[in-house]
Amino acid sequence: MIHVIQHVLVLLLLVGCKAGETPLKTSPADKETYKNPVVNYSLPDPTIIKANDGYFYLYATEDIRNTPIHRSKDLVKWEYVGTAFTDRSRPTFEPRGGLWAPDINFINGKYVLYYSMSVWGGEWTCGIGVATADKPEGPFTDLGKLFRSNEIGVQNSIDQFYIEENGRKYLFWGSFRGIYAIELSDDGFSLKPGAEKQQVAGTAYEGVYIHKRNGYYYMFASIGSCCEGLNSTYTTVVGRSDNLFGPYLDKQGKSMMENHHEIVIQKNQKFVGTGHNSEIVQDKQGQNWIFYHAVSVDNPKGRVLMMDQVRWENNWPYIEGGSPSLKADKPVARYYRKNKEELT
Repeated sequence: MIHVIQHVLVLLLLVGCKAGETPLKTSPADKETYKNPVVNYSLPDPTIIKANDGYFYLYATEDIRNTPIHRSKDLVKWEYVGTAFTDRSRPTFEPRGGLWAPDINFINGKYVLYYSMSVWGGEWTCGIGVATADKPEGPFTDLGKLFRSNEIGVQNSIDQFYIEENGRKYLFWGSFRGIYAIELSDDGFSLKPGAEKQQVAGTAYEGVYIHKRNGYYYMFASIGSCCEGLNSTYTTVVGRSDNLFGPYLDKQGKSMMENHHEIVIQKNQKFVGTGHNSEIVQDKQGQNWIFYHAVSVDNPKGRVLMMDQVRWENNWPYIEGGSPSLKADKPVARYYRKNKEELT
């Protein structure tokens, strides 16, 4: 009887495998845990991309001057690889401005970095620019501004996000003065001639990111204050639509145009100011992960880099417990055959 059971288990293990293949299994190392923050120094407003060299690359607001770049293979261990710009190559259209809230993309064979440039309080002179590189680590060549607030007619024109839809390119942006969208040129380096902006969300939000899944568009955004240390109230929220341009609604059907939303990540006893999330990326098992920044109660200097798994229930995203994890299972970075041969 024991031999029969063993035989059945072997057959079950092989179900679904093609002839000659060995079933995949995860390495024990992939089941280890990680702790937040994943980087314990200031990397605000993260944006992330999986590059052709197998690394994830992450870019952040320039608390490290000239837009810091980090890379990782497992989403947990990050190494600093340099900056997108130098003092000589950095954008200059806002001469004393900082480089904020980068958004990295791969467009037409180039790494394209959209950035905001602003000084605190410069809500009518700030604006959004674009730079390109052949490699994710740069160097990036600045192509200049797309527009400033006073040119586009939207106060506080920062926190841009690029997305493609049906072969067309769009930019979403805005910070507590309404969230807007506009179509870009075919190369993504300028506004499409004749394009008109349209408002898609209300005045409670900044740092938007749109994620497509199962026929829905999810607008992630941040509400509250980002930068008041332990008094920061930043909170990550979301609304859902079946159209890229909305209306984005909460679970009760109320619109983000009227500042209604669902909370995704809020403070806990160890972290406050939990906001400005990155793109959602997948590990080798298809699990979803999101990066964002927070202020650590134990080390309140700057805004440290956080990561949590995004889960889904009834086509709505959530984070376990609704606040930053202190310790959690790591993303699955690799697959192995039985002989420990790594599969990419």
